[in-house]
Amino acid sequence: MVKRPDIIEWLDDTGREIVHRVPENGSGEFRIGSQLVVRESQEAVFFRDGKAMDALGPGRHTLTTQNIPFLAELAGMAFAGDGSPFRAEVHYVNKKTFTDMKWGTKEPIIFRDKELAMVRLRAFGQFSIRVSQSQLFVNKMVGTEGRYTAEAVEGFLKGIIISRLADLLGESLQSIFDLAAKYDEIATLGKARLADDFEKYGLQLVDFYINAITPPDEVQKRIDERTSMAALGVNDYMRYKTATAVSDAAQNTAGGGGAATGVGLGAGVGMGAAMAQM
Repeated sequence: MVKRPDIIEWLDDTGREIVHRVPENGSGEFRIGSQLVVRESQEAVFFRDGKAMDALGPGRHTLTTQNIPFLAELAGMAFAGDGSPFRAEVHYVNKKTFTDMKWGTKEPIIFRDKELAMVRLRAFGQFSIRVSQSQLFVNKMVGTEGRYTAEAVEGFLKGIIISRLADLLGESLQSIFDLAAKYDEIATLGKARLADDFEKYGLQLVDFYINAITPPDEVQKRIDERTSMAALGVNDYMRYKTATAVSDAAQNTAGGGGAATGVGLGAGVGMGAAMAQM
């Protein structure tokens, strides 16, 4: 914050502050005639006695009873003349779009797949937000904090995203085999469904992306096997698996003596019999 006796303004050096209160430690003394500077990407919300009184948009505002309506309306306010002080606080709200915010599942989402039965899925992606209603956001999310960062709200919003995504997957997806063609559709539906949840806190969900939805490693292995079976045909795939197993058994028994060799031969005979039955 840059502050001179007649100038009140705030600059975000970190790029991650959403709200900054002036002064940080509570209400302070402002003087009639002081100038409040609000930049294009900001909005200033005045508080008096813990209540939001007015919101000022971009520009240089001189604090007078003529152009700051709430000053003239304060009950019992009597000024001796120009420059008379009054106690208040200003919450500067950063209205820019905060990008590169990330969401992801800490615990897998249980999904009922029509082909694989119950599957646990992990998902992650990115989203961006901006404050659409400054007073609502300050009252519901910031409270009495002197500064409020993007990281502070990110964790809370992640929980909302994961909750809605779990419902959305159950409604719009039948099998994880269809995921590749559904990412954009799920992301669009997710953004529309999350909009109301964000608006309750004075936020706009600007962008919402799904980077990946993945099953556990063992399920991915089953998917790879199914893909191989589809590409080779069931019989050819089983012949390939049998040949691979016999080769592995032979390698494992090399140098292992007659008993180990017998085990390897037995495995080969058993697999050969199974192939004959097929």
